[in-house]
Amino acid sequence: MRLVVTGGAGFIGSNFIRYVLGATDDVRVTNLDALTYAGNPASLADVAEDPRYDFVRADIRDRAAVDAAVADADMVVNFAAESHVDRSIDGPAAFLDTNVTGAGVVFEACRRAEVPRVLHISTDEVYGSVDEPDSFREGDALEPNSPYSASKAGADLLARAYGVTYGYPISVTRTANNFGPYHYPEKMIPLFVTNLIDGGEVPLYGEGLNVRDWTYVEDNAAAQWLVLTEAEPGSLFNVGAGNELTNRELTMRLLERFGVGEERIRRVPDRPGHDLRYSVDTTRIRALGWRPRVDLDEGLDRTIAFYREREDWWRPLKDAGASDRRGTAG
Repeated sequence: MRLVVTGGAGFIGSNFIRYVLGATDDVRVTNLDALTYAGNPASLADVAEDPRYDFVRADIRDRAAVDAAVADADMVVNFAAESHVDRSIDGPAAFLDTNVTGAGVVFEACRRAEVPRVLHISTDEVYGSVDEPDSFREGDALEPNSPYSASKAGADLLARAYGVTYGYPISVTRTANNFGPYHYPEKMIPLFVTNLIDGGEVPLYGEGLNVRDWTYVEDNAAAQWLVLTEAEPGSLFNVGAGNELTNRELTMRLLERFGVGEERIRRVPDRPGHDLRYSVDTTRIRALGWRPRVDLDEGLDRTIAFYREREDWWRPLKDAGASDRRGTAG
């Protein structure tokens, strides 16, 4: 069985590939990735010599390359995306180009090649913000509030249109915030952890009251694999572990693990259009048989251990400006 993964050198994609190769014996994985700033071959160094794995450097907007990659695929998962909200505020065009146009190239190539199972990875951010105690369900309206989430919503709707217009079903998962190893250090947890390893401060947006649901990346990989292999093609699932915390609460948990206090918090102006709370109802994915196995505290401990042990992976990225503040354009 042949699986093509786009964007497999990024954070979630690389962890998904590692999960699949560890969980199965009969799957060959082709990783198609353009190696933009957050794509890092070092994230898959431990599987690079596995005979079941091969890498193709290509952009999902390259129709010929995508056509060739999926020609004899049994399954395709599209992780490839521009994914940092702050960067989308500074430059939305790249997000529209990759996340909508690029996704469309993948969908069309898969349709022409008659790939039996296709999964598009989306985000809970497409729903917008929700007040407590409510959570978004799969059928709720999409109300994205950043250029990033709008571009992801556009791809979700395009996937839906392929089912309605062409009778070609594409499954979609809308995932909550992931964390774990090999996470590019511009996102909150790897940024804060690497700053604390260096004895520095952590930049907390506003009052830190924004709420996010945190899922350990290995658990997320298991959910994506389950949907890809077991769900009816064309299905839609929310994925989240139910670990809702304010950014301040999460910050305090990290500070405690480093034995430091609030003096390490540096308040920074909030970014424009910052959604207050994300929360998704996961009844549907749990009915399929998925349960998170790594709780929040264990996941944080594993994540910190990775960054302590693998400075060789993150230090060059940080030195090159990965952790610089972005998203201040108003």
